Amino acid sequence: MKNSVKSTLVLVCICAVMALMLAVTNAITAPIIEKNQSAAANEALLQVMPGGQGFEKMDISGYTLPATVTEAYKEANGGYVFTLQTTGYSSGLVIMCGVNADGTVSGATCLSSTETLGYEKTFGDNFNGKNSDGVDAVDTISGATKTTGAYRAAVKDALNAAIILGGGSVDLRTEEEILNDNLSAALPAGEGKFTKLFIVEVIEGIDAVYTADNGKGAVCIVGEQFVAVDEAGAVITDAPADISANVAAQMAVLNAATTTDIDLTQYEGLPSACLSAKKTATGNYILEMRGAGYGINGGDDYHPASGEYIYIRVSMTADGKIIDCLTTSQAETANIGSVCGEESFYGQFVGKTESDYNEIDAISGATLTTNGYKKAIERAFTSVKILEGGATHEE
Repeated sequence: MKNSVKSTLVLVCICAVMALMLAVTNAITAPIIEKNQSAAANEALLQVMPGGQGFEKMDISGYTLPATVTEAYKEANGGYVFTLQTTGYSSGLVIMCGVNADGTVSGATCLSSTETLGYEKTFGDNFNGKNSDGVDAVDTISGATKTTGAYRAAVKDALNAAIILGGGSVDLRTEEEILNDNLSAALPAGEGKFTKLFIVEVIEGIDAVYTADNGKGAVCIVGEQFVAVDEAGAVITDAPADISANVAAQMAVLNAATTTDIDLTQYEGLPSACLSAKKTATGNYILEMRGAGYGINGGDDYHPASGEYIYIRVSMTADGKIIDCLTTSQAETANIGSVCGEESFYGQFVGKTESDYNEIDAISGATLTTNGYKKAIERAFTSVKILEGGATHEE
């Protein structure tokens, strides 16, 4: 019993001595570690703002900043340094960007990345000395569209964050949010939910039409004006008389459009890419086409092919002019060939004919997708000629 008590007392003494030693060690090393960490952080800050005269970390919890901003530092001369986290080809792209007091980029660097291409390591050099307009003008790199595009957007976020922290205001809404807000303001009865109308008739003076999903009317975009019509097609927006009259007339044309299914088996030589067709009472055609892009013709271990076609809807006049174009389905490589599903790409074909449909901007880094899409458009022109009684076609 005495030996047990003695052993316990010895163990307690040893633990007390060790705890004391650890406390002393921590008291000695903690300031050193903190100093080293501060020096490392300061070195990173100076990398993007070489002329910085001292940095103070800010509490940004009370500000509405771009979602990519995770940290902010105020520099003694009025500049800011931001840490931003975004997603390039993969998540985890961390960028540090400095913004001078005059609103130009002092420097940008990649702190960490899971990207595979390596462009992000030196891409930041392209932004030095640039303001917001200059940042927008920096080209993405072909073959690294997602990575370099995300980097550019993060630098733009840093510039916007500097404005906000400096007491200014910036519209942080996306283009989609701005569009929907304008549509909702023009037609509140639409309850904030709209779908772009696929146009099958030739109309003049209207850039686009968005219909309310609840059937309460539509909004026509005329230049920078948003002109609403009710369920009956009557203009309810206070707009100039000539614009109101034209909107009412063009909506009457669209609302009166009727279509008839075409039996494709009655036509010899139609391209197999033409899956179905309709004809309007006014003689226009609506074709459902498929294109063999990267999903069919590409594929490797890094970007496997999906085995899926690109599906496209095209409306066209009888004499071969595209009225509207829409990608209805695609399974191309995410963030690369998948751009074919965005209006910025397929919208380029509107107004094109067989003589100039090739004159569109290709998708960067997605040659197979672009070529497959254009081939489907070419076959749409061929299909209309056959449906109009022209020569047969051999694929």
